[in-house]
Amino acid sequence: MFTGLVGPMGQVIGREGAGEVTFTLATPWDPDSYTMGESIACDGACMTVVDWQAHELGSQFTFVASAESLSKTTLGAWGLGQDINLERALKLGDAIGGHLVSGHVDGLSKLISRAQENESLRLVFEIAEEFAPLVAPKGSLALNGVSLTVNEVKGAQFGVNLVPHTTEVTNLGHLCVGDQVNFEADTLARYVARQLEMKVS
Repeated sequence: MFTGLVGPMGQVIGREGAGEVTFTLATPWDPDSYTMGESIACDGACMTVVDWQAHELGSQFTFVASAESLSKTTLGAWGLGQDINLERALKLGDAIGGHLVSGHVDGLSKLISRAQENESLRLVFEIAEEFAPLVAPKGSLALNGVSLTVNEVKGAQFGVNLVPHTTEVTNLGHLCVGDQVNFEADTLARYVARQLEMKVS
């Protein structure tokens, strides 16, 4: 599990393969802090560390993205040099400053508008119709792994506001209209939607 409060961004420094892709990301983390098989949310997608070592930026770690992950997330479009939001798995007793995030991406969401509103950046996204019931005003969701509060919902579109800190420490502030991000609905919203589905059927 994660909280959606991402740490320092990593940078893609290696990509190999096609059906399955092996990625290597450079980070400012201490190379002695890794453990084999630990989970790291990479732009919100939970990935398993299979190798790590020291790097001039601090360290680098490697993971393998399956064909399923590549088809459901933005990972398939990652290029060398791209900045990626990273978060290490939550430990028992850690503070939860965002909301509980599983790292299981539901699908993609597309940015359809962006505008500056005073000190914050306003972003409006569109998701597939099937995910629309999982988004509620003042509810939580994760975009590229970042925990955000929904301002308003209109059909399959929803808006969020980013404070200056979020635009500085995540890759959301660099998004352009038409860009896609990884979308994860709040876990409670998933279960409520499932229960309602079962009652209807």
